[in-house]
Amino acid sequence: MGDAWAIDARSGRQIWRYRRNLPDDMILCCGPVNRGFAVLGDRLYMTTLDAHLIALDMKTGQVINETKLEEYKRGYSATVAPLVVKDKVIVGIAGAEYGIRGFIEAYDAQTLKKVWRFYTVAGPDDPGGRTWPPGEAYLRGGGSIWVTGTYDPEQNLVFFGTGNPGPDYYSANREGDNLYTTSLVAVDADSGKLKWHYQFTPHDVHD
Repeated sequence: MGDAWAIDARSGRQIWRYRRNLPDDMILCCGPVNRGFAVLGDRLYMTTLDAHLIALDMKTGQVINETKLEEYKRGYSATVAPLVVKDKVIVGIAGAEYGIRGFIEAYDAQTLKKVWRFYTVAGPDDPGGRTWPPGEAYLRGGGSIWVTGTYDPEQNLVFFGTGNPGPDYYSANREGDNLYTTSLVAVDADSGKLKWHYQFTPHDVHD
């Protein structure tokens, strides 16, 4: 859940352990999991189920920096292993089953200050915004990030697969293709601007 260990590879001896005290009122899907770390220099980066990003000292396990990605009480959580690209730590949010608007974000690796955010659910003024009905359906449109993305240094692009739209099975109030859910998105690593997308399942109704 919110634990991390450093283990001596020769002896199996525990060097340090980090344990996060998580709130009791979290809303989670699907299971209390964490998909691992990113590493840069002497720091380990991990997301938490209460939607934070933390940087740990690799030698001691002490928290160096921490930042809140979003408010867990609104259904947001984070389970993905971060992706380090140059001087940035890139993460995605989960919670599509609970009326969130998904996103991918980049943070400065030293300060954990937000550099950019790309919404995986297009807003009215975004390319793809017309694939959602008029009104506020896009604000609850889902688009979780479950799996760590990849980086192509030649194009300076990060690639992420996005999850289901919300509501996942009842789709009458989200007529349209519902970009950029159930898609592959290619995003500029420096700016967070969308380069291209491919949607595998327009208007997904099967989660």
